[in-house]
Amino acid sequence: MIRNKGGLAVTYTIRKGTAADVPAVAAVYDALLQYEEAHGTATGWQAGVYPTAAVAEGAAVQGTLFVLEDGGAVGAAMILNHVQAPEYAAAGWQYGALPEQVLVLHTLCISPRVARRGYGRAMVQYAEDWAVRTGCAVVRLDTWMHNRPARSLYEALGYRLAGSSPAKLNGLIPLELVFYEKAVGRT
Repeated sequence: MIRNKGGLAVTYTIRKGTAADVPAVAAVYDALLQYEEAHGTATGWQAGVYPTAAVAEGAAVQGTLFVLEDGGAVGAAMILNHVQAPEYAAAGWQYGALPEQVLVLHTLCISPRVARRGYGRAMVQYAEDWAVRTGCAVVRLDTWMHNRPARSLYEALGYRLAGSSPAKLNGLIPLELVFYEKAVGRT
């Protein structure tokens, strides 16, 4: 895709990730975590705990990893599947759908080297389009309660806050999650 951003042409591609992309995705995770270590965390993620190369590898094997290439290099990644963590049961979902009709967006990560180019918005739009193409009616996701950049993005894109719940990310990182949803197809 080519997008005009502030008078500049920005070229990128979003596609399914493969096992060959795992090192690049892990580098994106590491770059964000190093940036947050130096500037303060927005994600609540922790280096060596979540997200890791193993997260990307598992998603690549399952065919649920998606990457954004900018200038031929992976600059962002996300996981799209139907897996709703047990904490999702605490949410006040407005849009009812069968589990296979709910697309869940996980681990959206943008490298600091390509930040502020609209790639978060592009990735979420891709997820919504993927949901419609695959017969899903709803997109759901969660983020750390204090992740203002992500929350602002989701709210600006029309996602509805559906509640919150304490959780342990990857079984190790205690945090408060907030849940969002958006109807994208027939519910």
